[in-house]
Amino acid sequence: MKDFFLVLPEKPSPFLEDMINATLSTTNFQIIDNAENLPNLKSSKILFAVELPITGISNNLNNIFIELFNRGKNSLSGAEAIVLIHSNYQLFTKTTAQSIIFYANLLGCRFIGRPMVEATGNLNNFIPLKKVYNMPLDKICLHLCKDLGERFNKDNIKKVENPNILGIHSSDRKTSNTLTLWDMVKVNLKGNIKEINIGNGKILDCIGCPYKTCKHYGMQSKCFYGGIVVEQVYPAILESDALLFICPNYNDMISANIIALINRLTALFRKTKFYDKTLFSIIVSGHSGGDALAKQLISSLNINKTFRLPPYFSLMAVANDKGTIRKVPDIEKKAYEFSRNINEEIKK
Repeated sequence: MKDFFLVLPEKPSPFLEDMINATLSTTNFQIIDNAENLPNLKSSKILFAVELPITGISNNLNNIFIELFNRGKNSLSGAEAIVLIHSNYQLFTKTTAQSIIFYANLLGCRFIGRPMVEATGNLNNFIPLKKVYNMPLDKICLHLCKDLGERFNKDNIKKVENPNILGIHSSDRKTSNTLTLWDMVKVNLKGNIKEINIGNGKILDCIGCPYKTCKHYGMQSKCFYGGIVVEQVYPAILESDALLFICPNYNDMISANIIALINRLTALFRKTKFYDKTLFSIIVSGHSGGDALAKQLISSLNINKTFRLPPYFSLMAVANDKGTIRKVPDIEKKAYEFSRNINEEIKK
């Protein structure tokens, strides 16, 4: 059995304590509240529980991660984690969770799908769920915490003999450094590889259909707008064991076609959750900012859409002019290591 640690960098409010109790239930755990004498967290289970100040910055949490980064990029190797965030204010709960997950993932930590419960000051982030649970907002939060703890304890990764790997992009192969890097990775992958260029079709973004309309189409594995998303992408995602987003960095944002696709996944999500599907990404920036895109993918697909996040989920590089990705130091080695990580995560 893995050791269980509660990372509690700030003094918790009474409500965060209730969230922790609902999540951990009868679990035995050791509390970590500062970076001094930080134990070995490899191959452990971790609950990050953070009480946010008005600035959204926990200095103690930052110091804990500094210590972990100083120990090397494998300091959380084999570890699994979930996150609770509470604030008396309205901002920073989601972005703090993104950062925690991103930092820990860089150090080798994995996260189950939907690994976080956030509670803003007036709990109004739970208002949409009143239609589902018919409970007071605080009870909805604690119910979600209990569910998170149960899913975390029961999580069991099922690898497959011949995995289906889906790569999605909207780039031009003649000019794209990102696709060139994908080709370096793809050659060493084991399984059935399918690649869809959504740039070849006209991707209409989600316009927020009424819930009943979205669910009506979603229960048929369709979306009101149809097109390549319904005809090609939905079936490929349902068949996939791993989904890899190939993302050039445009203005520190995921490209419009991929954003539209992610938004359109909501209809499919009404019927099918993605807890058993593993998320990877390749991100190439012309200057910097790969972490901005990685956090967007974490928030939209791991936190919201329930894709499992494996350790080291994203391969990030910087290359500007056409073909310069091949000149990045050790890029072939990095591509090979990334493909090996994918194979180890999903192939039996």
